[in-house]
Amino acid sequence: MPTIDALSDRLVDYLDPQMVHQVRRAYFYAEQAHEGQWRKSGEPYVTHPLAVSSILATMHMDHQSLMAAMLHDVIEDTEVDFPGIEGQFGIAVATIVEGVSKLTHLEVETKAEAQAENFQKMVMAMAEDIRVILVKLADRLHNMRTLGAMPAHKRRRIAKETLDIYAPIAARLGVRNIQIELQELSFFSYYPMRASRIRQAVIKARGQRKDLITEIEASIQARLQQENLKGIVFGREKHLYSIYLKMKSQRKQFVDIMDVFAFRIVTETVDECYRVLGSVHNLYKPVHGRFKDYIAIPKGNGYQSLHTELFGAKDITIEVQIRTREMDAVAMQGIAEHSYYKGNGSSDIAVSSFTRARKWVQDMLEMQKRAGDSMEFIDNVKKDLFPDEVYVFTPKGRIYELPPGATSVDFAYAIHTDVGNSCISCRVNRRLVPLSEPLESGQTVEIIRTPSAKPNMAWLNFVVTGKARSSIRHFLKNQQRDESVQMGRRLLNQFLGQFGINTDQVDAVKMENLLEEASFKSVDELLQDIGVGNRMAYVVARKLKPDREQSEAKLSHKPLAIEGTEGVVIQYAKCCQPIPGDSIVGYTSSGRGFVVHRINCKNIKSMKDDPEKCIYLEWSDDLEDEFSVGLRLEVASERGIVAHLATTAAANGANILAIDLGEKEGLLYSVNMELGVKGRIHLARTIKKLRALRTVNRVVRI
Repeated sequence: MPTIDALSDRLVDYLDPQMVHQVRRAYFYAEQAHEGQWRKSGEPYVTHPLAVSSILATMHMDHQSLMAAMLHDVIEDTEVDFPGIEGQFGIAVATIVEGVSKLTHLEVETKAEAQAENFQKMVMAMAEDIRVILVKLADRLHNMRTLGAMPAHKRRRIAKETLDIYAPIAARLGVRNIQIELQELSFFSYYPMRASRIRQAVIKARGQRKDLITEIEASIQARLQQENLKGIVFGREKHLYSIYLKMKSQRKQFVDIMDVFAFRIVTETVDECYRVLGSVHNLYKPVHGRFKDYIAIPKGNGYQSLHTELFGAKDITIEVQIRTREMDAVAMQGIAEHSYYKGNGSSDIAVSSFTRARKWVQDMLEMQKRAGDSMEFIDNVKKDLFPDEVYVFTPKGRIYELPPGATSVDFAYAIHTDVGNSCISCRVNRRLVPLSEPLESGQTVEIIRTPSAKPNMAWLNFVVTGKARSSIRHFLKNQQRDESVQMGRRLLNQFLGQFGINTDQVDAVKMENLLEEASFKSVDELLQDIGVGNRMAYVVARKLKPDREQSEAKLSHKPLAIEGTEGVVIQYAKCCQPIPGDSIVGYTSSGRGFVVHRINCKNIKSMKDDPEKCIYLEWSDDLEDEFSVGLRLEVASERGIVAHLATTAAANGANILAIDLGEKEGLLYSVNMELGVKGRIHLARTIKKLRALRTVNRVVRI
């Protein structure tokens, strides 16, 4: 078990004596606060915060982070509150402690919704001070190291949560040492049998591999010395969880995975990295298409390195990573390497890693604001936590990192939300492509925009980034709300017109009483409720009518005009498929808004004169949309008849949505066609052309 004296001896290597003294003071404060509390393993509770601080000390974290780690359970488990810690240790330490304290329940909740709610708290705390997540990761790591004291079902649940959330966050922030240990410990807790089998196989294979690894390592080192290149070569074994994932994803046997040997070469400068690359390519033949330059194009977490695969001696494959000493430090410690909270100088690489981490947190905050609920938010974040990235370019050469399968719509939202919302098409390498086509690394993507464009609900079927998904849903929800409010206002005005007033002229007291009675906070909420069909405009209008007697007389008024663009709150009945030119009536459907029927539709016949349920409508003069309509044709049997019908309809400007060749009766076929037309006149012209075909006996509108 670590002791405060042993920790202090380690801290003097990189912290001032005064800072070490403050860390010790935080320890003794925590020891007194947790007096009488014990862990499930039987040790005094203070051993846990001390161990968490020790983990952060190995990362050379600043003294405030170490103090916060000592105190991270004090607010939650003792009588000490935020002002108490702030008074003793300052606002920065208190803020980190409070941020970590808010996340404590994440480990003990069993419901997915509660987990998601607490993950939202984590994002908010990270946005305030990113050191919160580093303390939390160290806290989770020590809990995983001591997980044996927990019952089996709790071990599995905590291990699954660690694999799903904490290890990916550590990877996203570049803290590779913690990521690897979290994955290994979780693997043994969640899949104990599989982990044990793989470990036994690795131990068995290690003896056969050791000499070969040493031989290759010596060969590479000798070549570097021969060419006067500085570099230290490390042979490394694959981690058990990494082996398991490769066996699972690539469907390979253990022996196939273990045939790949991994080496890391650490040099001093970027120039030497590329020279070392040339040297190892001269020593061993490179595998075609297996080279990646993460120095020129860093990963999203700031990771930089050259990756290459080589054909080594004795028919084995070698994985080689080449990077500078600074890149190696960032690769292992990620944002923990940054000086923002260490108070000393820092490399550009560490600064880049920290900046990217902050950008990721800000993107998560934006997603959190746009998400409809916590489950939607955590689902979006999980998609962003596994970045086997694709790198694409803007026409001006700026690089964007996207997950596999990302499309031009994901790219547009990665640039800016407004760019995504106004996107209509795209060019990839100067060629027009569908918005749904997945992008590949190295492509140049140009987004074509128009101010009048709007996100399409169909985009949700192919976008993969959380930001794109949350932004589209947010826009559609707002669009539905705005359209519902607008439709509700028009409907209410329609009925208030019977009493000679409109919504702006309603008595304020009556409106206030109605809002209070219906538990609405604003008039817009009432109008939205009317617009989606939950509340009858006719009933609301009667409650808001003026008190004067003559107001009871119904005044003549025009039917409500619809423009065909109210797509969210107005739907067109599939039973009668109304099109411009038809006499129409609107039926109020709860939760769906208005469903438009033709006036002679049998489904609306019994209620079309009921003002509480239906309202007479008319078409606006400025309609541009297409409307679907069904036709049934009786045609003579002839080769290519379907093509003739489709060609004739298309030549008349009708859009062919579907053609179904029905049953055959003698020499006649029954054909159902669904067309997109502008209105009754357009439909009449199309029917006339179809009837003119000699094989067509009869055409009727369904």
